[in-house]
Amino acid sequence: MSTYANLPAPSPEQGLNRYLQEIRKFPMLEPEQEYMLAKRWVDHQDAEAAHKMVTSHLRLAAKIAMGYRGYGLPQAEVISEANVGLMQAVKRFDPEKGFRLATYAMWWIRAAIQEYILRSWSLVKLGTTSAQKKLFFNLRKAKNRIGALEEGDLRPENVERIANDLGVTKEEVISMNRRLSGGDASLNATVGSDGDSSTQWQDWLEDTDANQAEAYAENNEMSVRRELLLEAMDVLNDREKDILTQRRLAEPPVTLEELSGTYDVSRERIRQIEVRAFEKLQKRMKDLAREKGLLTPA
Repeated sequence: MSTYANLPAPSPEQGLNRYLQEIRKFPMLEPEQEYMLAKRWVDHQDAEAAHKMVTSHLRLAAKIAMGYRGYGLPQAEVISEANVGLMQAVKRFDPEKGFRLATYAMWWIRAAIQEYILRSWSLVKLGTTSAQKKLFFNLRKAKNRIGALEEGDLRPENVERIANDLGVTKEEVISMNRRLSGGDASLNATVGSDGDSSTQWQDWLEDTDANQAEAYAENNEMSVRRELLLEAMDVLNDREKDILTQRRLAEPPVTLEELSGTYDVSRERIRQIEVRAFEKLQKRMKDLAREKGLLTPA
């Protein structure tokens, strides 16, 4: 989508505060506005509509990006990658699925950031399995949790415990620990932060209470589930889709009483439709997972 050439772009020279002030000028969208803009993009590839959807969610992308300050990378570049994920989300967003763009976009934003982190760290031997990525993003936290603060190689008992906790081999723990504690990323290496070259990597370590790194281990699975859910919704008719969305996906959920009034049927009938729709959706998601090779045949 080449229409994004005139988007605000963060840069070390500009400073993050100025960028954040600039993106706050873009208005948030009401649900009806968002729906109409999304329809214009889907039906007519309206570049102006897509641009408005992106700019209204730049604050979301920046907020998510700020949660990844613990990897020693320039924050402006992390935000730029978050914006790339946001653009991909807008490109693929279908307003008829019943979800708000923010809910859909957060998965694309996080995935874009995390892939950028992996590329930037040049972990050439890092596999692509979710367990190995989980190890990359959670090793430091796992070490803190068990008090493994020693420099250099981990003690054998700590290697074994971390391997068991994270579902990887002991060899992978040893190799990753060596990469994270030296070589590719020394804790004392100097990194730039808005022009400040005196900052060391260890100064950017995230709070051990923060959960954004932990979330990466679940993100691949969750984003796949989200995609399966959106695709599987097509198995439902309009009434089933609306009732299930209102009852299971809305926040807060709509009551049976309200929906019974909307559809002029009893509350028990609404409940039956909800249960049946959920069963159909689950079955369709499993079928799709098998078709995509994500689930072994029964």
